[in-house]
Amino acid sequence: MASSLTHQGISFDDQELGFSTRAIHLGNGTDAETGAIRRPITLANAYELPEDPSDINWSSSDTNLYTRNGHPNQRYLEAKIANLEGAEDAVVLASGVAALAATFTTVLNRGDHAIFSDTTYIAAYRLLHQILPEKYGISTSIVDSSDPANVAAAIRPNTRLVHIETPANPTLKVSDIAAIAHLTHQSDHEILLSVDNTFNTPFNVRPLDLGADIVIESLTKYINGHGDALGGALATTKALTDQVRFTAQVNYGGIISPFNAWLINRGSVTLPLRMRQHNASALAIAKHLEENPAVRFVAYPGLESHPHHDVAASQLARKDSGFGGVLSFGLNSDHDGHNRFVSELNVITSAVSLGHDESLIVFLGEDDERQYLYPEVFHQGFLRFAVGLEDTDDLIRDIDHAIEAAGI
Repeated sequence: MASSLTHQGISFDDQELGFSTRAIHLGNGTDAETGAIRRPITLANAYELPEDPSDINWSSSDTNLYTRNGHPNQRYLEAKIANLEGAEDAVVLASGVAALAATFTTVLNRGDHAIFSDTTYIAAYRLLHQILPEKYGISTSIVDSSDPANVAAAIRPNTRLVHIETPANPTLKVSDIAAIAHLTHQSDHEILLSVDNTFNTPFNVRPLDLGADIVIESLTKYINGHGDALGGALATTKALTDQVRFTAQVNYGGIISPFNAWLINRGSVTLPLRMRQHNASALAIAKHLEENPAVRFVAYPGLESHPHHDVAASQLARKDSGFGGVLSFGLNSDHDGHNRFVSELNVITSAVSLGHDESLIVFLGEDDERQYLYPEVFHQGFLRFAVGLEDTDDLIRDIDHAIEAAGI
């Protein structure tokens, strides 16, 4: 039976436990009532109060009180995420967007200024470009953060946050986390750096090790890995997570359900195995596409032709890390040709999201509201391909067959 030390991620000797061992054991333990070696799902909405509850802090997240305040399955998952990210603490919320919104609304106040990457997840773009400025008086600047000089030029006396997404969704631009962290920390006033690490996961890149202050993950994607549960996390200092819990969890109600927290914890134990396969297959497919005359361009940080390949390689967390499972590419065809290609696929599913066991592809046309921020090569329509865990050769044959069948 694994010891309680192992379940806390603490080594039994002087050598640190490996990433895979911690992914399996952290957040787990033996159930005291049944002896089960898996934590149960605790579906209660409320918990028994002490004999005299008059001095309870009804907004506390530290004890089992009311599930919106926090619950055991959430805390088990938080312990794992914090450890894998190398953070003091983590907060797990209902979705990746909830984690983004919690970060922005906790860190930023009226009159503050934020800088963010010109290519980010659509919800982050809308929050920072529209909702926070229009409703809450927070000014923002969009910059191409793949060049740190653009971030430096945008810093103002009231800048409080720089938010970057790397690799960016869906252009796969890469930002230099360490260089941007150096810029923010050299400022004459406090500026926090938050990094959306969803495409990488802590298996490939650990932003906090590179100087970031906050790392955000959509747990829905790779960390869950099974396409069956929503969740989001931010990992940072305990002082900041306490603020996030009070605001976003207790008072905004962004709590993750016990069932989803349990599902994500269950899925996360195979994260290292899955990421190795995602990384390897995506790189092989990207190289294959690059050689196909029917393909107009391929964007994948693992390719030496990628403009930010060296930066991406320098950020890898361990020897067996890779460049993720998402790539984008365009075909030498028009709008209808891209759709014909997708309709001819047999193994790959046309659907949004990423990080699932099955491969997913989505055609992004010419009218995306962020299109003006994308590199020119993306303006003719393109495909975002989230490579799954199928046999790599089957995926390559499926792509080749669909290109031929679509007449491209």
